[in-house]
This record gives sequence, C-alpha cells and structure tokens, in this order.
Amino acid sequence: MTSTPTQQIRARLTGRTALVTGATSGIGEAIANALAAEGAHVVVGGRDRPRGDAIVAAIRSSGGRADFIAVDLGGSSDDIRGFATDVTRALGGRIDILINNAGIYPATATADLDDTDLEAMLAVNVRAPHVLVGQIAPAMAGRGSGCIVNVGSWMARVGNPFAAMYSATKAAEEQLTRSWAAEFGPRGVRVNTVAPGVTLTPGNEAARPVLDSMTASTPAGVVIRPSDIASGVLFLVSDDATMIHGVILDVDGGISATRPA
Repeated sequence: MTSTPTQQIRARLTGRTALVTGATSGIGEAIANALAAEGAHVVVGGRDRPRGDAIVAAIRSSGGRADFIAVDLGGSSDDIRGFATDVTRALGGRIDILINNAGIYPATATADLDDTDLEAMLAVNVRAPHVLVGQIAPAMAGRGSGCIVNVGSWMARVGNPFAAMYSATKAAEEQLTRSWAAEFGPRGVRVNTVAPGVTLTPGNEAARPVLDSMTASTPAGVVIRPSDIASGVLFLVSDDATMIHGVILDVDGGISATRPA
C-alpha cells in the first residue's frame, strides 16, 4: 500500500533535484518521500507506473515536487543512459542527488540460483548503478557539487549461508562507493553508502516472523523500517554531512557490528 507523506515541507534540500531508483515501494518510496519533504524536486524511478503515479500524487498533495519516469534497470545500458537523459530533462537540466536504491534479492542457496536470476541481479544491483554514475556524475563534477548514495546491505560484510550472490553484489556496491569517492570527491561530489539491516517492506511482510527472529538479539531488538533508512540517506545528502566521503553508514540496528552473548 502506498504511504502518504505527512511531514510539512521544510528547507534543507530546497532548490535541489534528486533521482531515486526503485522508488515505487519500500525503502525507495520512503527515501523519495523524505527528500521531497525537505524541498527537493524528486524523480521517482521504477517499473510500476500506477504505483509511481500514486507516490507522485501523494508528494504533490503535501506541497512537494515529484515526477515519475519508468525504467527497467535490467534493460540495456543504452536504455539506462536514455533514462538518465530523460530524468535530467525532467529536473530542469541537472541532477544534484542520485540515490542508487533499486535492487533485486533472490534469496536462494547457491545451487538453486538459476542463470536468469543471476544475470538480472548482476544487471540491476551492479551494472545499473555503474552506468547511472558514469552518465550523471561527470556533470555533477563539472558543476563542483553533487551527492550520490548507494543503498547497500548489512549482508555485504557478513558471511551467511544463503543469498551468496546478493551479498556479493552489495559488497561490490560498497567498493564502488569507495572508488567513486576517490574519483569524484576531489571535484565536489560526495559518494557514500547506507547499508540497511533486516528491513520490513511490503515485499516481505509475509516473512515477518522470520524477520522478528533475525533481529530479536540485535541491540535494537526490532526490524528496521524504510523510514529509518530514509533518515540515513537524508543525512548523507544534507549539508550536515559535508565532510563525509566514502563511508558505509550502517542503519541496521547493530546486526553487523554485534553478536548475541
């Protein structure tokens, strides 16, 4: 179910523009709402037009600015570059903030991951962010300002007996964050990662008992909410984080840093 933003428009991102991929549900939707509530003009990127249109309508009804542009990030690299061009045009010629949130998560054992799912996961989780950054970051660097946040996962640095390739794609995103910070940071573009923990979204509500069990022994003791991740992203793209480059910000309730006694 689409959430409706309830916050009044504030001012931290007024005058800035943002692209959020995978923004038609869950974490991406929460990020789009949070950025718009701070005054950014947001493009909601995703495959589901009815959901995207509903999110845009909710943002606009709260006084924010948003547009939906459809994209299949598993498509060709040229299609993704065309999407970036369309987004730039919709945002008045510049993208100030890029949130690489879209990702797919086949939760299978290694032997059970079929080739189609493997190729799709590599395309969406690794190739698409790389193509988007290659298309968008140079213009940011030319202006001397911009923020990129990749949405990773607590699983990138912890060995788990499931979803090995998903974890590997998120580890790749973390290394891309560090490398992009080194590449673009000297020209005014800050690149960071927010790494969610076990997060409850509309897509995994049926597994709530499993998620509760996974988080019961963490310091937080509860599952993460999409709004928690959005708060971390909002901090990293704000002027409060001016000196933060190349970090992995764990918003995970402590699951990656601690173990039960």
